[in-house]
Amino acid sequence: MGTPVNIVVGSHVWIEDPEVSWIDGQVLKINGKDAEIEATNGKKVVANLSKIYPKDMEAPPGGVDDMTKLSYLHEPGVLQNLKARYELNEIYTYTGNILIAINPFQRLPHIYGAHMMQQYKGAPFGELSPHVFAVADVAYRAMINEKKSNSILVSGESGAGKTETTKMLMQYLAFLGGRAGTEGRTVEQQVLESNPVLEAFGNAKTVRNNNSSRFGKFVEIQFDKSGRISGAAIRTYLLERSRVCQINDPERNYHCFYLLCAAPQEEIEKYKLGNPRSFHYLNQSKCYELADVSDAREYLATRRAMDIVGISQKDQEAIFRVVASILHIGNIEFTKGKDIDSSVPKDDKSKFHLKTTAELLMCDADALEDALCKRVMITPEEVIKRSLDPQSAAISRDGLAKTIYSRLFDWLVDKINNSIGQDPNSKSLIGVLDIYGFESFKSNSFEQFCINFTNEKLQQHFNQHVFKMEQEEYTKEQINWSYIEFVDNQDVLDLIEKKPGGIIALLDEACMFPKSTHETFANKLYQTFKNHKRFIKPKLSRTDFTIAHYAGEVLYQSDQFLDKNKDYVVPEHQDLLSASKCYFVSGLFPPLPEETSKSSKFSSIGSRFKLQLQSLMETLNSTEPHYIRCVKPNNQLKPAIFENVNIMQQLRCGGVLEAIRISCAGYPTRRAFFEFINRFGILATEAMEAK
Repeated sequence: MGTPVNIVVGSHVWIEDPEVSWIDGQVLKINGKDAEIEATNGKKVVANLSKIYPKDMEAPPGGVDDMTKLSYLHEPGVLQNLKARYELNEIYTYTGNILIAINPFQRLPHIYGAHMMQQYKGAPFGELSPHVFAVADVAYRAMINEKKSNSILVSGESGAGKTETTKMLMQYLAFLGGRAGTEGRTVEQQVLESNPVLEAFGNAKTVRNNNSSRFGKFVEIQFDKSGRISGAAIRTYLLERSRVCQINDPERNYHCFYLLCAAPQEEIEKYKLGNPRSFHYLNQSKCYELADVSDAREYLATRRAMDIVGISQKDQEAIFRVVASILHIGNIEFTKGKDIDSSVPKDDKSKFHLKTTAELLMCDADALEDALCKRVMITPEEVIKRSLDPQSAAISRDGLAKTIYSRLFDWLVDKINNSIGQDPNSKSLIGVLDIYGFESFKSNSFEQFCINFTNEKLQQHFNQHVFKMEQEEYTKEQINWSYIEFVDNQDVLDLIEKKPGGIIALLDEACMFPKSTHETFANKLYQTFKNHKRFIKPKLSRTDFTIAHYAGEVLYQSDQFLDKNKDYVVPEHQDLLSASKCYFVSGLFPPLPEETSKSSKFSSIGSRFKLQLQSLMETLNSTEPHYIRCVKPNNQLKPAIFENVNIMQQLRCGGVLEAIRISCAGYPTRRAFFEFINRFGILATEAMEAK
């Protein structure tokens, strides 16, 4: 890391420290390969010379706006630089043309107003302070001048500020490509207003973030030949369906449920709603409100945004009726019926919620009860109705709620796309990707597996791009350069997605085989990958498995992988809802073509996601990429706290350190010619005089 520097007694240096990552100090004495250092916290430490890095004593106190300007480009220098800037509320810093954005956890309105947009418009990159507007401007100019599509990839862990950053990018692009002084619903207004609609239905409070996007999105903004916005399309990825029925304290379910419970009184009466505390899908967690957010106000704002993106009053009414029906479904409980292994609604309260659900979904109450408590078996001789026990009926109920919600979300995305409209003549687009960062929790299931697979893919794209940019820089400067090594994560990608024999393929196989359990699936993984260096079988578990991702090892619990990979709508639920008297509900469940209802009972979420990801990568590979790495400075979500160890880990996960390592492999210090002459001319006076 960095150029080897002669370290002598008296040198100011950085050494590793478990608590603050890096600590500075001064060398007291050197014995062979070790040095004794007095750290600034008073401790004396002995460290190996190869692990000691020089400290730049001439670095400006407020840091530099581009890391490549650092005299010593190494981890501690980078960390120190970001910290110095963050303390001055300078939340943006470049590393070459990658923008690092550290979440300030406070509003900084002065740096985002219209006057700021005006300043960045057309300014050469690097001339003004680093900013998200500058990245958007570069992408826009490149698109106009080179007639090539561009993309901006925003990444970072939950709570790092991706969603806010994406909104600012879209705002700036709308500013550049908007039509001056047009009234009414312009394309750019619709694009911006799609954010609050999708947030209401796709975002929720999690441990790490009060407004966490539980889906990924790629917004393609299309431009006409004069650089005006002429259309847009939103693609979404992997909505977290399980959240609809199970939440952990202190998280919340999707915002829309709480917004509806805070709607004006006549709506609440119409949908027979009440306090969120009275609904099973909301009261599994003790958190009902968000700090500084009024759900009642947000409800009205969401309705306004729905108007702008072109959702009619009639459709809006139907949407919220469906949202209310899901809350009522969750309150239907079951108890043993007369027959063995059968179930019936538990009490009058459950019967009330069953009846209300049927009214809201406009279907028959008895048919709804049958669809929840019974399954139809078709044998060659006859049609048999088989009863479900109370536990299976509850699983059936949750399955129905998840299916309805995810169909509703997909409907919203399609509706927004249709109402904004795509421009078939558009030659160039700017895509903005806002997708979940790398995740590693106490327990990691299928969702984390898919999210981390996405991040492996994006990491590979990032590494290849940074590597290519570096090589072009050296060619331009006519410097002969052979790169030492390039960390490729293709082996992890093969482990996950290779056909046949990757984890997703083995999972699909297990899902199709009726006798499979998560134990047999885990055993198959252990056998198949026992010699794979990226796959680890934990000592203490017989069903967990660990993958060594580029950002660190993650332990996955396989117990729900099979269920979560099956995108399977129970035929009884399908028949019930496609027969609904409400046009909207029956529209969410169009009748299946004859042949599919029997044969393709199983549709794999993992494989479908793999295809979506493939098509996303093809789009990204055909564009000129720009990167914004969002960083979360602390887990308290508070301003002015900068946690070194945590930030180091994120820079590692985001590939920022890898990008810096690639720079360091060659000539990391870059100086403009005149600066170089001013600084070092004194060493070659005769050459200077000749000039």
